[in-house]
Amino acid sequence: MDPHLLRTFVAVARLASFSEAARELGYTQSAVSQHIAALEQDLGAPLLTRRPVAPTPAGERLLEHAGPLLLRLDAARADVSRIAAAPDRGLTLAATATALGPAVVAALPAAGVTVRVLPREEVPAAVATGTADLGLADGLAAPSDPLRLADVAPLTAYGVGEEPVCVLLPAAHPLAGRPGLALDDLADARWLDAPDAGLPLAQLRAANAGRGFRPSLRYEGTDVRALASLAAAGHGLTLLPRTAAGAVPGAVAVPVTRPRLVHRTELLYAGPPRGAAAALADALGGRP
Repeated sequence: MDPHLLRTFVAVARLASFSEAARELGYTQSAVSQHIAALEQDLGAPLLTRRPVAPTPAGERLLEHAGPLLLRLDAARADVSRIAAAPDRGLTLAATATALGPAVVAALPAAGVTVRVLPREEVPAAVATGTADLGLADGLAAPSDPLRLADVAPLTAYGVGEEPVCVLLPAAHPLAGRPGLALDDLADARWLDAPDAGLPLAQLRAANAGRGFRPSLRYEGTDVRALASLAAAGHGLTLLPRTAAGAVPGAVAVPVTRPRLVHRTELLYAGPPRGAAAALADALGGRP
């Protein structure tokens, strides 16, 4: 299967337009049509309806495979380029919002670094495809347990930090004075759904046998302070690393005591770090 044809198909399906896909890819519309026809002939099945432009059942199935296939190809290209590249071209760090804790920020070099705050699922992909030299992923885990990361490419993941997690409550909340809370006691409360700013509700449900944690308000940003303000104003609870939950006006951070959970941060890289990337990895303790 020709990856160029596959990329064209993905663009047409995403944009629902041959002309828009042609504009995005820099092709003529007739070339896009030829790409789709060639791919359909190769696979022996129609992949798109024309009016309106939409994937057929066979096209939907191909789309499920297309993302991982193209990501692997981009990762392979980046891996080869990384080996041949000069080691002193600067440093790009991809990270989730809650992975940028005080220890990470203190370890960053004074100059020559670009920090990209990305949604959780995009951090491993950024490292795999070479758009970032290093990645910082985070999430809930039992103490010393590794994170469950998407298998996008061969990546090395090395734990660089663990800290307690806290529930952020409005100061007037009935449970705000407790010394500690069990997650199960909060399963029926209203929670903020903020997958890229707080710790995802899916991870809380997984830690509570798949039960509870219904969302109230959804926040689709990466600003942890904005999320904390929403919690303080009573729009819902949120779970944060202890260092991110402290000193929020109008809110109280109560530690989670059951089950035993930590906020774990892992450093990701695709090949042996070099230059500035190696220095940061060493500063974070991210290499054996």
